[in-house]
Amino acid sequence: MTFSWTPHRFAGGALALDVANSVILRFDDTRRIDRFSEREQLRAFPAAAEAFSAERALFGRLEPVTEENTEGFIRLREAIDRHFRAKVAGLDDRTSLADLLDATAAMLRAAGSETALEAAVAHSALRLISMPEEDRLKICGNCGWLFLDKSRNRSRTWCDMAVCGNRMKAHRHYQRSRKEGTQ
Repeated sequence: MTFSWTPHRFAGGALALDVANSVILRFDDTRRIDRFSEREQLRAFPAAAEAFSAERALFGRLEPVTEENTEGFIRLREAIDRHFRAKVAGLDDRTSLADLLDATAAMLRAAGSETALEAAVAHSALRLISMPEEDRLKICGNCGWLFLDKSRNRSRTWCDMAVCGNRMKAHRHYQRSRKEGTQ
């Protein structure tokens, strides 16, 4: 199956969330897909982030993760996901925060430059940690991705209306049609 990094893959609203969302169907062991398990996808990610990430103006040109930093980068991705999912759930999880701060510090130390993807993702995670409006952080009701709700009234329930919103609306329409057909 052919895969490419598209604007939908950057629906998180922050580079750190887009990296966390690189695992598709994270909690479905039979269908889970880790986009970074293929080295070429990890190498292609920075160029796509430069084009599509909501934070692209903050980071500019990004260099791919070095081979020696890959394991630490994946550790950072998982720490981002754990911590911010706990935040959305309203949990005061100091362990996940400590793990995230450790992984962030390790990547900032290991990054060869400020243009390294590792450094940019670490900075993005730190920005999210210090975000004053924590209720803007949400989990998509369709795909389970983390995203920032930037709507005025904070009522967004999908990471991307064009993809997840349409799928959920189509599903609800199908359910209503089936229900009306059985009556």
